[in-house]
Amino acid sequence: MQHSETETESQTGIEAGTGSVTVLGLGPMGRALASAFLDAGLRTTVWNRTPGRDRELVARGARGAASAAEAVTASELTVVCVVNYGAVEGILRDGPVADALKGRTVVNLSSGAPEGARGTADWAAAHGIRFLDGAIMTPTTTIGTPAGVFLYAGPEDLYREHRPVLDALNGTHTHLGEEIGRAAAYDIALLDIFWTASAGFAHALAVARAEGITGRELTPYAQGIAAILPPIFEGWAANLDDGDFSGEDNPLTSAVSSMAHIAETSEAHGIDASLMRAVEAGARRTVELGHGTDGFHRIAEVLGRD
Repeated sequence: MQHSETETESQTGIEAGTGSVTVLGLGPMGRALASAFLDAGLRTTVWNRTPGRDRELVARGARGAASAAEAVTASELTVVCVVNYGAVEGILRDGPVADALKGRTVVNLSSGAPEGARGTADWAAAHGIRFLDGAIMTPTTTIGTPAGVFLYAGPEDLYREHRPVLDALNGTHTHLGEEIGRAAAYDIALLDIFWTASAGFAHALAVARAEGITGRELTPYAQGIAAILPPIFEGWAANLDDGDFSGEDNPLTSAVSSMAHIAETSEAHGIDASLMRAVEAGARRTVELGHGTDGFHRIAEVLGRD
């Protein structure tokens, strides 16, 4: 993934005992964020709609707020990490919370669609609340370590203002631009890769087991497949951007044949092949449109047509 000029490895600029932050939402990721802020020595206030999830954090020195309004009043910066933008708005649009946030900054690290980010940002602006949207691209275990990856979108001056606190999370932080939906758009596209690939691997395991191959036997070869994908992805992406759809090495007609073999083998074992059949159908449609000699990345262009 290309990164903007504002990407840097985190070097926490907060001295122990200085700076403060509020975390709303104490699911696994929210707790990891609050824990990293505590480890960095920030005065950390936490709140969760369901009581009790703050016990361990409070025992470590966090302040547990009785309400979301009380929590946001404690800090100039509030980080929200809940299930989706609907949940974000359900918390922030509460009258006392919105009033308490006026003039303060919210950084949303919840996941959701780009339109959710844009709608929340519009609401925040109308209520005098400064808003950055963000996405976390790595698991909870990476939070507070150099392996964490954080993406942000929104006013760059606001991002720079709060970098010292955000840097307490360690990892890599990238500002993607001022269009507020951009971090969510990256998030959705990258999660699309992750879950589609994960679904493919789960299906492959099912087919392999049906043929008497264990998961441990298959995995080294699956890792080999995964290792060849980065340069393939890079080539497809560059060719798509350049309008080059050459499929000289592996035309779509060949790919369709391979997909059919996978689906037929799956179905012979009674394994649901709907995922592969859907991919096959998209490839066949692309061939029928006259692109049979093109590469697989032509499908992205066809999918994006009106």
